[in-house]
Amino acid sequence: MRHAEAGRRFTHPLRRVAPWVALGLLGLTLYGCAATTPPKGVTPVGAFDVHRYEGRWFEIARLDHRFERGMTDVTAHYTLQDDGTVRVVNRGFDPAKGSNGDWRSAEGLARFTGDPSVASLKVSFFGPFYGGYHVAALDPDYRWALVVGPDRSYAWILARDKTLNAQTRDDILSRAKALGLDTDAFIWVSQDREQPPLEPAS
Repeated sequence: MRHAEAGRRFTHPLRRVAPWVALGLLGLTLYGCAATTPPKGVTPVGAFDVHRYEGRWFEIARLDHRFERGMTDVTAHYTLQDDGTVRVVNRGFDPAKGSNGDWRSAEGLARFTGDPSVASLKVSFFGPFYGGYHVAALDPDYRWALVVGPDRSYAWILARDKTLNAQTRDDILSRAKALGLDTDAFIWVSQDREQPPLEPAS
């Protein structure tokens, strides 16, 4: 699994009641999920290099869940910390926020569940509550990733660019279907707005 001044700074209600885990997005994000192990039949990728995974990812598609519902332009930004944890910043635009919409942002912390060479992490946006974040498929050049949460109702397609070509998209969907994900239920996320720059870590 650093928000500039583009309106009011947002504190998501999830940070008061449950973990927002991410991406993916975009977030990659898992909400209210305590499981940190991958679903049965989902194997996180090995030979994982977190340094190559760092940086910004665009949320291309997601399975619907209420904490991202309606949001567009969702991204996840990952930064490796000196202690081996990963800073996670999820952001997206909520058209229903205010009269003209507004950016939402949530910051969390990810930890590897075991060997850092295996892409299985747990992410927390609220104290000791964690949700699983498992990279189930990854482009050799780290241009796209398929992320699965603690069960198959949570999944995200992430990419370094705002769009994927048709062949790459179809290949990812084939992999997702083989893992038992409901590929027909994916919501394809628009990426039309330019996000403001991230704020430095506090």
